[in-house]
Amino acid sequence: MAYDCCVAICCPPHYPVHMTPQTNAALAARAWLTALLLPTPGVVQTSQMAFVNIAYIYQYFCDHLSVVQASCSDTSPQTLMGFCTAMVVSFFPLLVLLSYAHILTSVLCINSHEGRSKAFFTCSSHVLVVGTYYSSIATAYVAYRADLPLDFHTVGNVVHAILTPLPNPLIYTLKNKDVKAAIMKIAYLKTRP
Repeated sequence: MAYDCCVAICCPPHYPVHMTPQTNAALAARAWLTALLLPTPGVVQTSQMAFVNIAYIYQYFCDHLSVVQASCSDTSPQTLMGFCTAMVVSFFPLLVLLSYAHILTSVLCINSHEGRSKAFFTCSSHVLVVGTYYSSIATAYVAYRADLPLDFHTVGNVVHAILTPLPNPLIYTLKNKDVKAAIMKIAYLKTRP
């Protein structure tokens, strides 16, 4: 999405050349493969750890860090693997930030107010979704480092896993002209006596 916005705003005449169905498929495949393959070494390494007969994980889902903490094995290799994975994963938001910095400089060079607001509207939904996602994940994972009650960790994970995806359909749907027209029609009907 960030690449799509960047191409659409920074070089609109070249958009059909850059954003072909093959490019879209390659970008989607890269995202899916990264999400599938990146955690695989950590999962394999965790599956070889020793656990006591009964291990309690106080989460709503089996978060990797919670499973590692429940182990009675040495967790140093897991900590190193987690750090390396976090560094790789942290690189992607930097690419998104760089593309939006490039978009911002391009938008600020647009002379007309109408063109500038149209360019900002093009990216607003993606910026909202990305901002919600990264702020919730940052809160959830920073909370692990702090000495906070267990309930705070649980709430952070629930916010990240459940509440973050909920506004996505709403955010992306509101960009659709037909949906906006239907909402305006309903709002108009409710205000009439």
